[in-house]
Amino acid sequence: MHDFHLADTIIKTVLEYAQKNGFKSIKKIELELGSILEHGEVISPENLIFNFKLLSKNTIAENADLQIKQIKGDSWKLVSIDEE
Repeated sequence: MHDFHLADTIIKTVLEYAQKNGFKSIKKIELELGSILEHGEVISPENLIFNFKLLSKNTIAENADLQIKQIKGDSWKLVSIDEE
């Protein structure tokens, strides 16, 4: 469930950025992900991608390629959002 919460935060951030910049469709999203511990478990890139795809349905990010680079630390960072 913690993966779902982070995916929700990411999609909201991405859609807000896209709206402010007049994007019609999002092609690619690059994200850096550290070892974020939520409720005793580390958020996995696979689960994060799964939940992102679920939450992005029927949005301009629906077909976006979410690329996650694992980094040291315990945070995440949105690196880039590319318009299609």
